[in-house]
Amino acid sequence: MVVLSPVVQAYAWGSRTALPELCGTHSPAPHPVAEHWFGAHDSGSSLCADGRGLDARIAADPEGELGARVAAEHGGGLPFLVKLLSAEQALSLQAHPSPERAREGFAAEDARGIAVHAPDRNYRDTNHKPEILVALTEFHALVGFRPVPRTVALFDALDVPALRPYRDMLDGQPDAEGLRAVFTTFVTMPHMALEAVVADLVTGAVGYLTAEGVAGTWANEATTVVELAERYPTDPGVLGALLLNRVVLRPGQAVYLGPGQLHAYLHGVGVEVMANSDNVLRGGLTPKHVDVPELMRVLAFDPLADPTVRPVPADRGIPGEMDYPTPEPDFALSRIVLPAASTPVSYRTDGPEVLLCTAGRVRVSENGTRETLGPGHAVWVPASTPLVELEAADGATVFRTRVDGPVTGTPHR
Repeated sequence: MVVLSPVVQAYAWGSRTALPELCGTHSPAPHPVAEHWFGAHDSGSSLCADGRGLDARIAADPEGELGARVAAEHGGGLPFLVKLLSAEQALSLQAHPSPERAREGFAAEDARGIAVHAPDRNYRDTNHKPEILVALTEFHALVGFRPVPRTVALFDALDVPALRPYRDMLDGQPDAEGLRAVFTTFVTMPHMALEAVVADLVTGAVGYLTAEGVAGTWANEATTVVELAERYPTDPGVLGALLLNRVVLRPGQAVYLGPGQLHAYLHGVGVEVMANSDNVLRGGLTPKHVDVPELMRVLAFDPLADPTVRPVPADRGIPGEMDYPTPEPDFALSRIVLPAASTPVSYRTDGPEVLLCTAGRVRVSENGTRETLGPGHAVWVPASTPLVELEAADGATVFRTRVDGPVTGTPHR
């Protein structure tokens, strides 16, 4: 077991206060702090307490760190990446590729001589990037294409003349192909026409909010339109956002995004776990590289009725553990809530783990070594660890990321 120092990502959409205050560092930070990475990605590996990168530690002993099963199944590398994420402003409208498309896209960009870290590169690795985000604060996001009848109802409520042809297109073909046709029209619309449609949309959204107030059925959607258009008045992503589920998560609630799911995180703090990748295809709402043709190749247009993931009690004998089930083999996420003065718990695992504390303090012990973690701090638990013990110092919440496999747990005696 070893304490991890995160890779701090200072993207413009981050907050100068949220993660510094969570982690107990100086606030406000001199720059926006968007993400803390805990993992072994080529673009940024966490440092271990001995100064080595986690990637180098794993490479030196893949079976000892990952276990024989995980090392064999995932090519000797850590298959997941854990993040703390803080969005003060909207992230780009984006999607992530399937494993097959990631490999093809990476090879194609290599063949064209685009450097891996070039700003116009889409594929920085050959991996897919399914992800789950669990809210730590109230979290707002656009996630997946909304079922078409509800989008038609939204268009009717906003009553924007410039949008009526697209409303009728959806009403006439209320399925994935209808969504594909409308979204394609939005993202390829000529600049002058786009500017006029966005201006009319803002007028309709403001009119709706004036008439219905914040309690209106579509108040969140209308507010998001106004906020996005204020920052990106000529961006097709403002129109694309109209087609997506507008989600508000309470702390502990989650969303899962598989390959090709269009999304944009809007505001809030959360724990994000994904396959070990940094591949992003952007379609708007950003000054970064946008590649609409490549985005269209990866998008899944099937409507997503409910993008949320409901936690379920884990069945591994660890009191207070809740699983966030997904179909992904690269990672498994659970949350352990340990009340103050609770009985310590211990468990065995056959694979690697990252334990991340987000509230309170927890003592993590293994084989005579003990570390006390506060909010925003994490430890790496290699597969060779015989037994992990968790004890709440004053009540704690711990997120446990591992690779799915046989795990057992029992209360410590």
